[in-house]
Amino acid sequence: MRTLVIGTGGREHALARALSLDPGVTEVHAAPGNPGIAAVATVHDVDPMSGPAVAALAAGLGVDLVVVGPEAPLVAGVADAVRERGIACFGPSREAAELEGSKAFAKDVMAAAGVPTAAARVCTTAAEKEAALDELGAPYVVKDDGLAAGKGVVVTEGRQAALDHALACDRVVVEEFLDGPEVSLFAITDGTTVYPLQPAQDFKRIGDGDAGPNTGGMGAYTPLSWAPDDLVDEVLRDVLQPTVDELARRGTPFAGLLYAGLALTSRGTRVVEFNARFGDPETQPLLALLDSPLSPLLHAAATGGLADVEPPRWKDGAAVAVVMASAGYPESSSTGDVITGVGSADALPDVHVIHAGTALAGDDLVTAGGRVLAVVATGSSVADARGAAYGGVEAIAFDGAQHRTDIAAGR
Repeated sequence: MRTLVIGTGGREHALARALSLDPGVTEVHAAPGNPGIAAVATVHDVDPMSGPAVAALAAGLGVDLVVVGPEAPLVAGVADAVRERGIACFGPSREAAELEGSKAFAKDVMAAAGVPTAAARVCTTAAEKEAALDELGAPYVVKDDGLAAGKGVVVTEGRQAALDHALACDRVVVEEFLDGPEVSLFAITDGTTVYPLQPAQDFKRIGDGDAGPNTGGMGAYTPLSWAPDDLVDEVLRDVLQPTVDELARRGTPFAGLLYAGLALTSRGTRVVEFNARFGDPETQPLLALLDSPLSPLLHAAATGGLADVEPPRWKDGAAVAVVMASAGYPESSSTGDVITGVGSADALPDVHVIHAGTALAGDDLVTAGGRVLAVVATGSSVADARGAAYGGVEAIAFDGAQHRTDIAAGR
């Protein structure tokens, strides 16, 4: 199979790496890629937001499968353009991707499907926003209705901070606060059959102890020994399958990666959000533990034949990813800072480094975004994998580098 991965970040590097290790894959291409992806794939300078350009590249390369990584191209309809050329594409249609593109749409789908989630109010005017904050109370949860790269959510005890965020957005969803730990559960689906992956947990805030503002994710690990044994079965039954069935009923079937962000509350499992693609950074440890070849699962989901492929299998042990971010992240990012030590980290046993915001400046690897790298490690336990991952982090340096020191601590 010849494959093409669309995107530039850590998720796409992890996907391209997994496909490059798949014995059934003969070629891995990526567009536009990054320096890490270029080590495992042939990269092409194509605008990932242009459906016609991506489709033309896929047709010109004669690929058998296109994998669209990020949410923005999916919401823009890039997968539709690829399928119109008769090429299998892993990723939902523009209409189905609204599950991530609009929080209000997701709430409507969940209500119709009977999916347990937080009470919410969709607001556009200042009066509606103030009334919703007063009705649902503190801690206040305010979400930008559109795409915001994981940074459009404010959770705060301060009413003014919540109102300021709400007023800065056109349309927002104000929700009741959900207590309890959060879990990410991904599922591969062809629009009918749903195969859950194993649960993972990511760490959203910039600082240790979950301090500071939300980011796109500062680290993740899997498996979750503390999660209920029946969690996957429960979420498949009550969340994933009903959501897929409801979108099919509406005539907008969802084929691709359905990501359920969950809160394990005192009143039961609730959906915090849906995403329409592999999550970053949870994808990095999940793919490090995946024991099944990736391409048959993705191709079957893209072509409606998922029930004919075995469900995903998992290696024993655990995997941990620790994100290294540039100075100023998440409010801003520093670019052009020289990165050293990636080769040394990659050479450590059971460690590999995933590139996210990197670029080449001459012979130097430099920062080119907020989240720069993710150091991923596997081990016989979460503690072993965590130790190996932080050993890799210690080997890498760049000006202003920041990372959390408590990813998967005590797990």
